[in-house]
Amino acid sequence: MKRLPRSAARIDWVLFYLRWPLLLVIAAELFFAPVGKSVDLIPAAVVLVLAALYNLAILLLLLGGSWFAAFPVMSVIVDSVLAVALFYVSGGSVNVMQWAALFPAVSASLRYGWPQGLINAGAVMVADLVLVVVAFPELYEAPIPLAIRAALLIVGTLLTGLMGQRVMLLAIKRTHAERDVEQKRVKNIREQAHIIYEMASLVSATLNYERVLDAALDLSATSIADTGAASAQLVSAVLLFNDNRLRVITARRFTPNDLKVLLPAQSGVLAEAIGNGEPTFSAEPFRDQELSQVMALRSCRAVMVVPLQAGLDTYGVMLFAHPRPNFFDIDHVEILEAICKHTVIAIQNAKLYQKLLSEKERIVQVEEDARKKLARDLHDGPTQSVAAIAMRANYIRRLLDREPKSAAEELYKVEELARRTTKEIRHMLFTLRPLVLESQGLVAALQALADKMHENYNLNVMIEPQGDAAEQLDIHTQGVLFYIVEEAVGNARKHAEAEHIWVRLKLHAPDIFLLEIHDDGVGFDVGVVDASYDKRGSLGMVNMRERTELVNGVLQIDSAVGRGTRVNVLVPLTDEAREKLGS
Repeated sequence: MKRLPRSAARIDWVLFYLRWPLLLVIAAELFFAPVGKSVDLIPAAVVLVLAALYNLAILLLLLGGSWFAAFPVMSVIVDSVLAVALFYVSGGSVNVMQWAALFPAVSASLRYGWPQGLINAGAVMVADLVLVVVAFPELYEAPIPLAIRAALLIVGTLLTGLMGQRVMLLAIKRTHAERDVEQKRVKNIREQAHIIYEMASLVSATLNYERVLDAALDLSATSIADTGAASAQLVSAVLLFNDNRLRVITARRFTPNDLKVLLPAQSGVLAEAIGNGEPTFSAEPFRDQELSQVMALRSCRAVMVVPLQAGLDTYGVMLFAHPRPNFFDIDHVEILEAICKHTVIAIQNAKLYQKLLSEKERIVQVEEDARKKLARDLHDGPTQSVAAIAMRANYIRRLLDREPKSAAEELYKVEELARRTTKEIRHMLFTLRPLVLESQGLVAALQALADKMHENYNLNVMIEPQGDAAEQLDIHTQGVLFYIVEEAVGNARKHAEAEHIWVRLKLHAPDIFLLEIHDDGVGFDVGVVDASYDKRGSLGMVNMRERTELVNGVLQIDSAVGRGTRVNVLVPLTDEAREKLGS
């Protein structure tokens, strides 16, 4: 079986509904026969039930949409057989003959036209006449009623045939109209799919989001090109946030002054669209407090604002407007929304790319700073010590000839200086790559750092872990925090003249880790240092801030002259905590 054609379905539905009143009329003729007219009710009831079941079977086919090529012919044949059978079980009732023979004639007329209807009516009449000759010879005594019924059947067949042709023409026209609408809908779907494909291809092919924004506006106009000249009046623009105000990035049919407008998006349609996160419409942009500033919108009577959002981030809006009221229908809204979604992806990709470039530059700068710091530390420490050893060795060589006893004392001093230099170099190697951090974790690495600071510089560094808080950190985060502690301790040793430094590791909240570094040094004015930090030689604070950003943390520095310094680093342990700290 295949799907039932729409024109055939309409005819079969009409015939389905016509069968019931005809069956009721015939049933009334059979069961309320005139006095003196005998009808065997059991055969009559059987034929009527079969006719009703046949009609119900057709209903199931219609509801299921099933159809086969021989169905129309079979339907006419079954109707004809039922008509002859009803005439037979009626005992030769001319009224039943008329009504029963009418239906197959109507069925054939509606399906194939009035000539076929007349042929079918004639065939049924011939079959009925055969029954008259064989079973009901008494009807010869009254031929006039039989002739009248035959004439009425012919007239009815002609009328229904002509009406059927008219119905068929209307059905064909309606089918063609529906087919045209369906073809137009399919064409629109294909065009929309092609537009979305072009947007997706462009988004994946370029990281220049401004090019994507221009293409988005062009494709938006193309997507409503089926509206004819109306698409040429479409006003559109992309506005992105810059310093908390919407700035026009690209537009179509904006005036030069419109391109310079800045909108705060704090009221009207713009604020509503951004707040709701869905397309918002307006029929009176000239009354909108912000949109009224755009001259190109003052003649428009339909405005659609689509927010450019991804998650909790809002990048801006895409604005569409047209002079025709209620211009944007559901199809326009769907395709324009799809274009806007791809626009958001392009903006996200561009921002991620810029962030990647910035991160690359930052890594290069960090490596350069690390090399400079290493060179500075080598120059201030081991290099000076090695130079001093060389000078003392030269001095000892001269003493050997004049004062051998003094030379021995100087050798002890050189030995001590060499040992101290070795410790400094080992400490530098430890801070460059603390192997204990990889093998035993953050607490052990910090304790090793504290031991080396005490051994090399007689600086008291106390490591105070709270429970197993540090074990909740991954190895990458532990490494970052180690270098922050090393930087802070080094700054306290060099600049703060601190005698004691406390390093505490604990949970600030169930999902937030806290690293606290506190010293009893001279302290400093944080505001002054921040204001003039680009002029200072040390990059300690910058390094700590950048390393804190690597773990999505928050750096807090509290200090004042004469009361030491406290450095707090808050590190999120979950995505929810990351959002909490970010806000």
